[in-house]
Amino acid sequence: MNPPTSSPPTPSLQVAVLGIGLMGFPMARRLCEAGCTVSVWNRSRSKAERLEAFGARVADTPTDAVAQADIVITLLENGDIVEDVLFTQGTVEGLRPGSVVVDMSSILPRQARDHAARLTAAGMHHLDAPVSGGTVGAEAGTLAIMVGGEPAEFERLRPLFELLGRPVHVGPHGAGQLAKLANQMIVGITIGAVAEALLLCEKGGADMGKVKQAITGGFADSRILQVHGQRMVERDFTKRAAVAVQLKDMRNALATASEIGFDAPITGLFEQLYAQSVDHGLADLDHSALFVELASRNGMV
Repeated sequence: MNPPTSSPPTPSLQVAVLGIGLMGFPMARRLCEAGCTVSVWNRSRSKAERLEAFGARVADTPTDAVAQADIVITLLENGDIVEDVLFTQGTVEGLRPGSVVVDMSSILPRQARDHAARLTAAGMHHLDAPVSGGTVGAEAGTLAIMVGGEPAEFERLRPLFELLGRPVHVGPHGAGQLAKLANQMIVGITIGAVAEALLLCEKGGADMGKVKQAITGGFADSRILQVHGQRMVERDFTKRAAVAVQLKDMRNALATASEIGFDAPITGLFEQLYAQSVDHGLADLDHSALFVELASRNGMV
């Protein structure tokens, strides 16, 4: 793992991380190694306990985790769970006045705006700051971080964000989640384009690996071609980001599009393809496993 390249935050900074999953673990570890005082909570305590070796304090409840925190980072599965942890479980009541909740989960923009309003009314601050770059980016501290909220709060937390990746302030509350939806639309659609193109080549008698090599560097090249295309060539669909999560993101994009009166027919088509992949038992495979769904349609499995 590369060391952080930016100056660490104030040594006395107290950070709570709620949600220690595939992304939460490496991100919390980087904060520990940068000198932050970190408390962590996860519904399955054993996942959080792995961070004790890096100096984190493991809390039994989210309320306990945030009791002394200046900054609370949430990395939870969806907006309903974020709402449950923050509001239904009473975590907000345990926050220190003036503290900031940084929601790095991927949720609906309207949910982010609602959470921001409720936290502001309670005397706290809020930024929605979803990320892209996967576990590789989380390990290396190179995540793309899309931030919505007040510019002053963004600047205040910039040093913390820079320990985790490259932050960009994209607009008011909810705008970070809009940017993440755009990211996920592009990722999900491009995975489908790469899968369909490589399968066409294989069906026609070409070597998929050689085709990928041949188009590298041309206009069709992309990180999706290089990373997910290689997974397709190798038939390696070990979960890094699940088909089920990609489906959730496509549905969130369509729900948001409907709310603002935007027609998104391409996203709608791919929502159906990912939904069919889930129906056919691919939910817990990597999202590049859309390749398997398309291969099955063509009798190539």
